[in-house]
Amino acid sequence: MKPITFTDLGLDPNILKAIADVGYEHPTEIQGKAIPSILMMKDVIGIAQTGTGKTGAFTLPMIEVLQGGVPKGRMPRGLVLTPTRELAAQVADNIELYAKYLNLSHALIVGGVQMADQVKKLERGVDILIATPGRLMDLQERGNVLLRDIKFLVIDEADRMLDMGFIPDIEKIIGHLPPLRQNLLFSATMPKPIQKLAEKLMDNPKTIEVAQRSSTSKNVTQKLIMVPAKQKTQKLVHYISDLNVDTAFIFCNRKRDIDGYARALEKAGVNAGALHGDMSQNVRTETLGKFKDGKIKILVCSDVAARGIDISDVGHVFNMDLPMNAEDYVHRIGRTGRAGKSGEAYSFVSLPADEKYLDAIEKLIETKIDRIDGSKESKPKAEPKAKEKAKPQNQSKNNSNQNSKPFKQKNHHPDDEADIPSPVGFGDELPGFMAIGK
Repeated sequence: MKPITFTDLGLDPNILKAIADVGYEHPTEIQGKAIPSILMMKDVIGIAQTGTGKTGAFTLPMIEVLQGGVPKGRMPRGLVLTPTRELAAQVADNIELYAKYLNLSHALIVGGVQMADQVKKLERGVDILIATPGRLMDLQERGNVLLRDIKFLVIDEADRMLDMGFIPDIEKIIGHLPPLRQNLLFSATMPKPIQKLAEKLMDNPKTIEVAQRSSTSKNVTQKLIMVPAKQKTQKLVHYISDLNVDTAFIFCNRKRDIDGYARALEKAGVNAGALHGDMSQNVRTETLGKFKDGKIKILVCSDVAARGIDISDVGHVFNMDLPMNAEDYVHRIGRTGRAGKSGEAYSFVSLPADEKYLDAIEKLIETKIDRIDGSKESKPKAEPKAKEKAKPQNQSKNNSNQNSKPFKQKNHHPDDEADIPSPVGFGDELPGFMAIGK
């Protein structure tokens, strides 16, 4: 059967021209199934994993439906709600890309930036408003935005909205919308609270599911590195070197750990950056831009910070901690192996602390993940031929280090955990007489 093209979906020629400029010809599965239903003005629930083209699945028909209208001041006609600033920016980029041959305006309303510029845009009138719930509620309560002319509502990454506690805010926002409108809800999973929200929100919706809710991509090779918690930093640096990692996401559960891992990698000569919610919006935007442009190769981040980042060429994902929510594991490793490419995902596991999280993940994905004994040292590199015979008194020292493969770095510092190979033969405890710098 001949694969469908964007032309087969009945989109406006100006939208098709913009799509062709990007080089796309065939829609993804979620796009091919969702766009026709949305153009028929149906309410739609789209269930698909990250990296499947969900953003295009709603931005393209939304542009088609709303083109040609005239927005009033402070009264947008389309509303897209997203859980994070980065995801909102990605949606805005898609709209700008696909609507460039149309007279269609949009505004990005997120926290962490000056409100005055956002208010000015709203006063002039915009067709599509892309917003995070908190900032939108602030502006709505101040009277800077009126929601009574909304004809098209999109709730994106609904399961992440639930995780971040935004559902009560969304319900308040919906209370200010007109009853006659088209509703779209996209999510990677459909927990019961999201199902209840959809029931309240939608009228006889069409549900489109393009992948198993808890499946992981066949393009991603998954490994578990079994290692004591105190060795994680050292082992991360070793694996980044041993695997010849070019680009990677490194996920942490705690924001306070992110900067520490990023600093350890930078000290080891690795081109790394940090991204988390405590950073200012300007710094977050700059860091993300550098990662997308390849100026930063390794991004150490939290789940929330990485949500919505769509980069197809990321080769590796490292989990410094197993996520407490098993479904987040699927989202994390879905950051590699995108667009038909292969990827590798490595998770550091410390037992017994991580046992319940690991059991939940393997139960969810119905797969037993391969284990690597991370406590064993890497295989030694080939030793160069010595110009002169080693002195007998140094032989013991050389032999004790030959199974250790520390990642070489400049500017060695005795306090840097990532610099120091694990001593052989003493387990996790380092005797006082061997302490460096003592």
